[in-house]
Amino acid sequence: MIFETERLLVRKLNIKDSDLFYEMMSNPKVMDPIPQKVFSRSESDAKLKVLISPEKGMNLKIWGLLEKRNNSFIGICGFLKNNENDDEIAYRLIERYWGVGYGTEIAKALVEYSFNILKVEKITADVNIENEKSAKILQKFMNPVKEFFNKSDSCTDRRYAITKTEYYTANSR
Repeated sequence: MIFETERLLVRKLNIKDSDLFYEMMSNPKVMDPIPQKVFSRSESDAKLKVLISPEKGMNLKIWGLLEKRNNSFIGICGFLKNNENDDEIAYRLIERYWGVGYGTEIAKALVEYSFNILKVEKITADVNIENEKSAKILQKFMNPVKEFFNKSDSCTDRRYAITKTEYYTANSR
C-alpha cells in the first residue's frame, strides 16, 4: 500500500485490475468529460500494462484506488507532469463510485501527499472547463491560474495550482 485516507486505499496497479480498469476506460461518461476516446479492451489492457510498468524516464506515478471497506478497485490516481513540467495530480473513478465524495477525498490526499511525502513546493491539476464536477473538486484545494487550449485533447483546459505555503496557510484557519 502507498497511502490511505479515511475511506480509500492507494496501491500499485496490477493485472488483476484489468476488468474494472476496462469498465472505467470504456465508459463514455467517464472519458468524454476529459475528453478522451473510450478504450477498446485491447487498448485498455495495453494502457494498464504501461501504468503497471512505466518506462524508465516517464514522469508518471499512477496507482490503483480502492474502497477500504471491501478492498474493491474503484479507479486510479497519482501524479504526472503537465506541459510545463510541473507536478500534477490525477484521478479517475469508475462511474458507479461518483457522487459519494471520493473525488474530493482523493484530491485532498494527493495534494497533501505531494507536499508531505514527495516534497514538492507547488502542485497543479488541469481540467477540461466543461468538466464541471472535477473543476468543483479542484476549486476546494487549488486556485485557477489560467485557461489554455489543450491540443492533445482538443479542448480548453483550466489549470489549477497551489503552493505548499498557500495550502497550509489556507488550511490553518
